[in-house]
Amino acid sequence: MAAITASMVAELRGKTDAPMMECKRALTEAEGDMAKAEELLRVKLGSKAGKAAARITAEGVVTSCIEGTVGSMIEVNCETDFVTKNDSFLALANAAAQLVAQFGPADVDALGALAYAQDGFGPTLEDVRKGLIGKIGENMTFRRFKRFASGAKLASYLHGTRIGVVVEFEGNEAAAKDVAMHVAAMKPVALSSGDVPAELVERERSVAAAKAAEDAAVATAAGKPVQSAEIVAKRIDGGVQKYLKEVSLFNQTFVKNDKQTVEQMLKSVDTTVKGFTLYVVGEGIEKKVDDFAGEVAAQIAAAKQAS
Repeated sequence: MAAITASMVAELRGKTDAPMMECKRALTEAEGDMAKAEELLRVKLGSKAGKAAARITAEGVVTSCIEGTVGSMIEVNCETDFVTKNDSFLALANAAAQLVAQFGPADVDALGALAYAQDGFGPTLEDVRKGLIGKIGENMTFRRFKRFASGAKLASYLHGTRIGVVVEFEGNEAAAKDVAMHVAAMKPVALSSGDVPAELVERERSVAAAKAAEDAAVATAAGKPVQSAEIVAKRIDGGVQKYLKEVSLFNQTFVKNDKQTVEQMLKSVDTTVKGFTLYVVGEGIEKKVDDFAGEVAAQIAAAKQAS
């Protein structure tokens, strides 16, 4: 049997990005044949996709693709921040954004079925995703995407790779890009107060009512007069209206000029924003807190057992 040297393991690891011990096992099984070992790794690591699929993907990137009045934005997730800097992962995310813009798939399954090849994997985007899971050793998912093709102009802003905004507008492009940056910073939930989802309004009303009840209880315990029901109702309404102004884009104070609202800024340059989409990586995903020291210890123990 051919001797498996450290340089051989390093070469195979460089070709596949597979874990060191798996490279050593593959070379041993292939009796030192590099091509055969690489093939064995691809077969073996393909099974990793199934094992990795249950792992939480709370990290990732947001990327967009805009060509004229057609565009897209997509969030692609992975398990750790390290993978967000991996060239293969980034290439996958950018390709997915382009495919969404070009073909307008109905959902994630339809997106995965589109033709695409990368890093020796294919012939579909889903095949590439599964191949990279094996190659990189982390789960990765296409979480959500949106295609823009209403005919409106499009402006986008990416804050690093974690926050993405696309604004649909008519008028001044520079102003629209400023609005996209504003959305990334202030995170409005709707264009105007009237567009704020009813469930958010009701939740804020409940919070205001609970606060008023707490204040009344404190006043009663201290022997102080309690506000009338009419005044309490006005306080609750006032709290809700304040909330609506804070979370609606047009009513927010413009980040680049605190003397005017976003709506006033847009009117000053004869620009209309018809809609915006904001993606924040991992928003709403319960992130797993790993015991890093324990994980390292487990890997060392496994390596000793295998050697």
